[in-house]
Amino acid sequence: MTDAHDTAADSPLRTTGGAPPDDGRSSATEAPIPLLEPREGIPPVIADEAALARVIAAFEAGSGPVAVDAERASGYRYGQRAYLVQLRREGAGTALIDPVACPDLSALGEALSGVEWVLHAATQDLPCLREIGMVPTRLFDTELAGRLAGFPRVGLGAMVESVLGFVLEKGHSAVDWSTRPLPEPWLRYAALDVELLVDLRDALEKELDRQGKLEWARQEFDAIASAPPPEPRKDPWRRTSGMHKVRRRRQLAVVRELWLARDRIAQRRDVSPGKVLGDAAIVEAALALPANVHALAALNGFGHRMGKRQLEQWQAAVDRAKALSEAQLPQPGQPVAGPPPPRAWADKDPAAAARLSAARAGVSALAEELNMPQENLITPDTVRRVCWEPPAVVDAESVAAALAGYGARPWQVDQVTPVLVAALSAGAP
Repeated sequence: MTDAHDTAADSPLRTTGGAPPDDGRSSATEAPIPLLEPREGIPPVIADEAALARVIAAFEAGSGPVAVDAERASGYRYGQRAYLVQLRREGAGTALIDPVACPDLSALGEALSGVEWVLHAATQDLPCLREIGMVPTRLFDTELAGRLAGFPRVGLGAMVESVLGFVLEKGHSAVDWSTRPLPEPWLRYAALDVELLVDLRDALEKELDRQGKLEWARQEFDAIASAPPPEPRKDPWRRTSGMHKVRRRRQLAVVRELWLARDRIAQRRDVSPGKVLGDAAIVEAALALPANVHALAALNGFGHRMGKRQLEQWQAAVDRAKALSEAQLPQPGQPVAGPPPPRAWADKDPAAAARLSAARAGVSALAEELNMPQENLITPDTVRRVCWEPPAVVDAESVAAALAGYGARPWQVDQVTPVLVAALSAGAP
């Protein structure tokens, strides 16, 4: 048990607006201040190699951490590529880079190697940054820091307001960032997203240190920075919304064929798959198994706005699924690695169900004591796995080894091991 238990319980976190750290103003009494303009104005968008070279030199010569953000066109374009990259560093100011015009930013990534990158919700931006050659070796995630510190709202706007006392305008977060040229209000919004990110980082570092959680946060940040790219998702068509309605294998095949056809079209046209054909329409066709284009056109999602050629391509996908042999049809459900769903434990293994119930209660109590979300204390999947197949001999050493084997960080192992030893021992035969 660390001193974080004491500080988390004894010292409530600030959750009202204040000023940037150390400027002498009261954080509890003053109203939040709207942040309307970047302090050096809106920088020009970097869209050629000569300008990019100047930015690289400036940021390499800067000092301290670098704030990094990226804007995607989710819901508008196929994939999750970056359409704008924002950076800010002491001594270099703010830069807005167009990765469509400058698709290779590996030289910038190399110039910032060894520098701490400050991101908000890093795991959302790292994949698209990796695609353009920007991979941090060190990072500080302000959203994750807020979770560990116990803040109830951890969006960037909420964190900047509650910690620093400024209000960020968030009206452009869901716009189509593939638009060219980008409108000035969008560029202002993008520049402001990195304006106070390093200030937020500094304040959160102090708060984590006060709570005795700074080393925990560093372990989390290191884990994110060192994590390999995720494996491609197997059978992504199974994530179609409304799949729970589809039970027969032939119907599953229709979902698969329509999903794959839609994905090919969306990729070719570089548009979001949902703009080509909605998930609800795919499920509707799978349930109905239309015999021809006329029957397909009568279904929701395939109405009068859809042309004959489009209807024919979707009916062709349905017909392909109908023509498959029994052996070619997809199996219902996905093979799941690890334990079964917890709802089935009571029937399959009552002792395991008792262990899981005790473990969940213990983890929940500890998370509340530490003032952080349970999933940040330890992942629910890890708890399930340890409870389903506990070590042959339950003791601190064996449970700690099991947790580490499932990827728990050292601080998580230290905190959770006593709880799980107690839960597993209580449920032992």
